[in-house]
Amino acid sequence: MKRFNLIFFAMLLLPWLARPQNANLVAVLSKPITRTIDLPGEFLPFQSVAIHAKVRSYVERVLVDRGSVVKRGALLAELSAPEMTEQISEAEAKFQAAEADRLQAVAQLAALQATLDRLKEASATPGAIAGNELVQEQKQVEAAQALVNAKQQASSSASAFVRGEKDLASYLKITAPFDGIVTDRLVHPGALVGPTADPVLLVIQEVSHLRLVVSVPEENVGGVSRGAKLDFRVPAYPERTYSGIIARISHALDEKTRTMAVELDVFNRDGSLSPGMYPTVKWAVREAKPALLVPKTSVVTTTERTFVIADENGHAEWINVRKGTADGDLVQVFGDLKPGEFILRRATDETRPGMALNGAVK
Repeated sequence: MKRFNLIFFAMLLLPWLARPQNANLVAVLSKPITRTIDLPGEFLPFQSVAIHAKVRSYVERVLVDRGSVVKRGALLAELSAPEMTEQISEAEAKFQAAEADRLQAVAQLAALQATLDRLKEASATPGAIAGNELVQEQKQVEAAQALVNAKQQASSSASAFVRGEKDLASYLKITAPFDGIVTDRLVHPGALVGPTADPVLLVIQEVSHLRLVVSVPEENVGGVSRGAKLDFRVPAYPERTYSGIIARISHALDEKTRTMAVELDVFNRDGSLSPGMYPTVKWAVREAKPALLVPKTSVVTTTERTFVIADENGHAEWINVRKGTADGDLVQVFGDLKPGEFILRRATDETRPGMALNGAVK
């Protein structure tokens, strides 16, 4: 039991014994750090469409202009095509004629079918009708049925043609395909538009939801993480900080620039951002391996060198370092140091190499 108590007491003392007795010493830390770099980006609308006229026509009215806010299905412009109205009237007249022919053929078939039914009833009595009379009537009914089928097909074709003409006529009313803003208007009443003329009438863009495209250098693509939130600023409002979420990654490098296109989703609720703006994005860069961190006060910089003072068996040893990224009160250093190695917390060049850290000389 006493032996167990001694072992337990020794285990409690080990951390205390391992600590340096000089309170001015501090251990070199090793941990992953993330730094940020500024990358240029470009705003694109989430959706953008150039509105075309699908049929040759004249612009009758334009109900919107540049800057107009529109909702999906809203009427944007009305076109006119007089010849199309005539074509619809002709198509409807042909359909009505075909339908009348069909109804007449149906009536004839019904009359012949009724006669055939009576003959069949009469044929039940031997000698009431001639044998070939029933056969001839049956053939007439079959011919009438074939005529009805043909008239039905003609009527259906005429009806489909009418629907097609009316569908074309519906293209004379231009509506918005999605919620957005009219960013350009290129026509006015009286203009001839259509597939063979200049087809663009209006340009609509969705700007309440934007795509922020960032070209990430090859050496920094390791920091790309879908769903990560990044901050950015725009020259128009330098005092404001915006944010976006990484949503789409191209997974391919541009051969010329050696960069990868990454898209962020940005919701432009107050309308302060616009397509075409060039924001500066704070891009997080992760180091490949953990960094060595020391207090900023541990690094001494002279005209000749930059160094820290390490504890070498109780005596000072100057170790040359190169400073990296700052992390609060700490700074990243590169040099011949190891994690956990003790250095002076507050170092100056007055502590010469070989000097005892408690003030005595080696």
